[in-house]
Amino acid sequence: MTRIRTLQEHLNRWMLGYVSLAIVAGLALGSAAAGWTKANAGAIGTLTTVAVFFIIYPMMVNVRFEALLRAGRNLRGISIALVFNFIWAPLVGWLLAAVFLSNPLLALGFLLVMVVPCSSMAIGYTGLSKGDLELATVVVAVSFVLAVVAVPLWMTVFASGYGVAVPMGDLINSILTVLVAPMILGYATRRGLLRWLGSERFAAIAPLFPALSLLGMYSIVFLIFFGKAALVLGQWQTVAILLVPNATFIALSLAVLTWLDRRLGLGYEEHMAVAFTSTGKNNGTAIAIATTAFSPMVAIPAATMPIFQILFLVLYLRAADRLRAWFERKRVAGSPAPPRTA
Repeated sequence: MTRIRTLQEHLNRWMLGYVSLAIVAGLALGSAAAGWTKANAGAIGTLTTVAVFFIIYPMMVNVRFEALLRAGRNLRGISIALVFNFIWAPLVGWLLAAVFLSNPLLALGFLLVMVVPCSSMAIGYTGLSKGDLELATVVVAVSFVLAVVAVPLWMTVFASGYGVAVPMGDLINSILTVLVAPMILGYATRRGLLRWLGSERFAAIAPLFPALSLLGMYSIVFLIFFGKAALVLGQWQTVAILLVPNATFIALSLAVLTWLDRRLGLGYEEHMAVAFTSTGKNNGTAIAIATTAFSPMVAIPAATMPIFQILFLVLYLRAADRLRAWFERKRVAGSPAPPRTA
């Protein structure tokens, strides 16, 4: 059991190193096998989906599902995340596109990324930071439902000259594959392990599941850069252009959310759930919409967004201990003083 905890702590402590290694390895191998990756793009996409599943599934094993209903009553946390997903992101994205992107197709693709719902990976990041998994799960589920209306509405505003067909099949498949299926399997696994091992022995192996999620995350980083190596290296000027608005959006959103959540009195666990579900975008859905309704150029922002998204969110994840201490200082400072004794 000590080895399990040591493995989990090692993978977490050296997260940035493993992510950097996965990026370099992905670019090197993907560049060398550019023809193969192009011919097998569908298989790489399937492997990425499987990796996402195996990030979320281990996290779901540690979720107390009876707490989901309680998380659903956290209207403050849910409301903040939804406002940032469907109002803040499109408006800030529109401003950044106007300032930094002169190519109308790139601008439209960037705005498409801004209006898609949050990524299910946000649940994985929340779990890795020991945030409120139940709240993150509820936010992701509600965001997927609202996206059915929000995506075509915002894209009509941003691209009135285009007819945008939202791929409902992709949205539903995403919900079933990376949210509902891991949730059901995680619940069944938890019940089975509790019955077989008992609560004490289950608690002893609990660190294994975050370790498996970390391994899944490193796999996703590798697969993204492996599959997109030709794009990143072959069109590095375009990628460089997108660096500024993408990085600005993520950094600004995280900064504002961190200040606002602490100001509003959210706890550390709630904040991490809100932060990751408000900034992590569902790039797979954006790519599907872009390739269905527009040209490949419109899909480039969605294809390159994971590069910046992963780096910034992993860096934020690395700051988890400092953020926890900062939020706890606020809570301690805001608590009433103990009564004086005679």
